[in-house]
Amino acid sequence: MWSREDIKYMRRALKFGKKGLGYTTPNPAVGAIVARRDMILGEGWHQKAGTLHAEIHALRAAGDRARGADLYVTLEPCNHTGRTPPCTHAILQAGIRRVVVGTSDPNPKVAGGGIEFLREKGIEVETGCLRDECRLLIAPFTKHILTGMPWVRSKVACSLDGRTATRTGHSKWITNQKARSSGHRLREISDAILVGKGTIVADDPQLTCRTGGKDPIRVVLDSGLNIDPSSRICHMKSSAPTVIIGVKGRATDEHRQAMEASGTQVWFTSPDGRNRVNIIDVLRMLGDFGVQSLLVEGGATINGAFWDQEVVDEAFFYYAPMVIGGKDARPAIGGSGSVEVGTAKRLSKVKLRKLGDNWLVRGLVTDIDSFWS
Repeated sequence: MWSREDIKYMRRALKFGKKGLGYTTPNPAVGAIVARRDMILGEGWHQKAGTLHAEIHALRAAGDRARGADLYVTLEPCNHTGRTPPCTHAILQAGIRRVVVGTSDPNPKVAGGGIEFLREKGIEVETGCLRDECRLLIAPFTKHILTGMPWVRSKVACSLDGRTATRTGHSKWITNQKARSSGHRLREISDAILVGKGTIVADDPQLTCRTGGKDPIRVVLDSGLNIDPSSRICHMKSSAPTVIIGVKGRATDEHRQAMEASGTQVWFTSPDGRNRVNIIDVLRMLGDFGVQSLLVEGGATINGAFWDQEVVDEAFFYYAPMVIGGKDARPAIGGSGSVEVGTAKRLSKVKLRKLGDNWLVRGLVTDIDSFWS
């Protein structure tokens, strides 16, 4: 159904759309290309909420050459007025002949409206070009708008035998620089990063993005609110806040006040069955705070808690070519785990990427298509 040009231009639109990952919340990341046969006339992506949409950037870049051309856009053009005017009207005024859409809008309030409007105005509209890739691009937006919760990415750096540290706790560095840089890119595209108290005590990290991009919101789970208020995480000079989440009734007012005095936000959840922070409550609170994407980067205990609750949507495992060994070495994923192999979580749409002598294995836990069912 799709021509070689269609695939080529939609892939380029996806490439541009990915530039907006982590920056467009509460809007989705979108890329657009204006082209005619073998010539690209205009390109664009949505760069930040409240600014021009991808289609407008591409149309403006094409100028008068857009008349009679094709528009490739990863997400159905909007047909409503928000912070910016409807993109469908701009497409109509530009004289676009044909619009190729990667996926329809997942928001039930507006789904199909842009496609229907353009067709009613006599513009040829085709949908579903590289649909899976286009749906993955907006997965955080989709899950958040339909469930109120963020898209959860679980990230682990480990040896071939699945260890994140030796039996003495030594872990720097298991993976190489390329793998670590890739991990920092995950921070950049995520609205928030989450670790546990153990990570703060062991490493006193900053949890910033070192790719030159924006910092994610820093979230620390600390049931008893025992983190030292002098920790670096509590004194970051960053536009992104630090949030410490404890359990109601387990922290003293004095310690809470000391944490807040450092500029840190303190939240509380009800206890789970083990009197620890309730993971589902955490996701709801972060969703209410506007977080669309969450990177879980804690140790085995934190990652295990998210896998046990079956709330992980996407997994990123970075492997180094080493074997640590030892029954007391720290595993990549803790928690209770699966009772039988048949009930273990399996990844779909798995991709393998070589990073020097390291490897990244990534895949989906959540069936994205289910959001459109």
